[in-house]
Amino acid sequence: MRNFQEEARLNALQQLKLLDTPASESFDRITRMASQIFGLPVAAVSLTDHDRQWFKSRVGIDHWSIPRHKAPCAEVAETAEPLVIDDFLADPFYADSLLAQNGTRFYAGAPLVTSDGYGLGSLCVLGTEPRQASPGELRALTDLAAMVMSQIELQHAFGRVDPVSALPSRTQFREDLIDLARDLPGEQRFAIVVDLARDDQVSKMARVLGGGRVDEMVREAAMTLREALDPGRTVYHVGATQFAFLSPPGLDQATYLNVLRSRFEQLRTTSSVRFVTSVAVGVRPFTLGDISADDILRGAVSAAQDARTADGAISLYSAANDRTHRRQYDLLHDLGAALGARDQLRLVYQPRIDLATTRCVGAEALLRWRHPTLGEISPAEFIPLVEQTSLARAVTQWVLDAGMDQLAYWAAQGISLTLSINVSAANLAELDLIQRIQLGLLKRHLRPDQLEIELTESAIMDQPEQALGMLRELASTGTCVAIDDFGTGQSSLAYLQRLPAQIVKIDQAFVRDLVQDHGSDFVLVETMIGLAHKLGFRVVAEGVETPEAAAILAEAGCEEAQGFLFARPMEAMQLEHWLANDRAHGEPKAHTA
Repeated sequence: MRNFQEEARLNALQQLKLLDTPASESFDRITRMASQIFGLPVAAVSLTDHDRQWFKSRVGIDHWSIPRHKAPCAEVAETAEPLVIDDFLADPFYADSLLAQNGTRFYAGAPLVTSDGYGLGSLCVLGTEPRQASPGELRALTDLAAMVMSQIELQHAFGRVDPVSALPSRTQFREDLIDLARDLPGEQRFAIVVDLARDDQVSKMARVLGGGRVDEMVREAAMTLREALDPGRTVYHVGATQFAFLSPPGLDQATYLNVLRSRFEQLRTTSSVRFVTSVAVGVRPFTLGDISADDILRGAVSAAQDARTADGAISLYSAANDRTHRRQYDLLHDLGAALGARDQLRLVYQPRIDLATTRCVGAEALLRWRHPTLGEISPAEFIPLVEQTSLARAVTQWVLDAGMDQLAYWAAQGISLTLSINVSAANLAELDLIQRIQLGLLKRHLRPDQLEIELTESAIMDQPEQALGMLRELASTGTCVAIDDFGTGQSSLAYLQRLPAQIVKIDQAFVRDLVQDHGSDFVLVETMIGLAHKLGFRVVAEGVETPEAAAILAEAGCEEAQGFLFARPMEAMQLEHWLANDRAHGEPKAHTA
């Protein structure tokens, strides 16, 4: 935690761009006042960098910096608390410090603290004789340190006003909330965030019309919002296309939501980009002083995201939805760490059965995650999240490596299986995916036909031409290609004919309740099997749970099946025992492990 806090503190210091800048009279005046109040020859505005104390302002010092090691200003920055050393030589920690060695005996420092709580350094005074600091001197030093911070903030005031909209920024919104909480604790308010467009809409607009058109949209929205609000109310620009403001006090929730709906109808209907964007409004009720400023804004932004799927595009903050979003974020963060751990991610394997011979001919590798504190996380929860982020590449590579390692081990043990591994739509954008698969096979001395790559029909149709090129290249290497969840996508017969796939897997939704001679599932499955055969595909049915369903599929010409009737997904060692039992008895058994 300390390393993270120190990194954040240094980042805050770097963002202010104060280090190694010229002297400034506005700082020097305060430093001289500190020296005069204490009647001491040395004073400085000292900033704590990674390995040094750098002086933005100094009195009675010839050099611009000293090492950070055992510099008392570093302690002030780290603790964000005042520090007084009556006598360096009597202090067990600082007695051998560089300052003590150079004759310093007394030190007093008041912290320079940002609004985020990060200590930048200190305003300090030093003397060559031991002494004490009176309460009045310390109060004066603390007040002067606050003046230094005011100067720092003043010099960076441009960061408080957005250059595009000319509205107060996210930083100003946060500080105004903090001030209100201090002045009016317990007052009920609403924080409102107006989100002009989804990220993909902004990106498309910038690509087609240029960044200037996006800026124009932002300025237009800023003007409309100012006109829609009562005089004297402040609108803040808190994100690229996000604005925020606070409700006046004394309004009940139902009344205020009705006011918002009527006023924001104008923004939606008059915007010049209303046909290519979608305005969403999030509302976060809160009590001043009960919730941090950051959490208020985050909750309102979260509500605005929820509003994109809500009737009327206005959504009230939901704690349940917020917990869901935060869990999703936390899972993605933790999954990144899990990739580097040895005991969280693992593969389980579900056998695939040849229906004609009842022998196991392959297995599908399925990713499982045992979180160190949350336990088993369902793939249905974390896989869709992964597919929307840059983690898709790393997770798929982990599965490929682990699956091919297991396949190589089985081959060395004389176990001959085809292993099926799933890749997502996001992976199809990776130009080196095929090369990575080929290299993995070569390193492990595996034949390409020992590996099968599965993609869902909907993933293929996300970017059909890109997918077609990728799959053709993959098929040319000898690796089998399978279309998963067949029947649930929107592909045309003409496109399916072009796919260089060898296998289609009928989705379990059509198979689980399969009954002979009646029901739409039977007709659909029979039709899909016939169609797949005419297109030259081998057919695998997923989700087979009853002997009757297996018999129906075999009679309809389905070649392979997988499902709980034969075996649940199992660990590698369990699969090896299951295969040995399968061969000993001549047919697969239902497995519930």
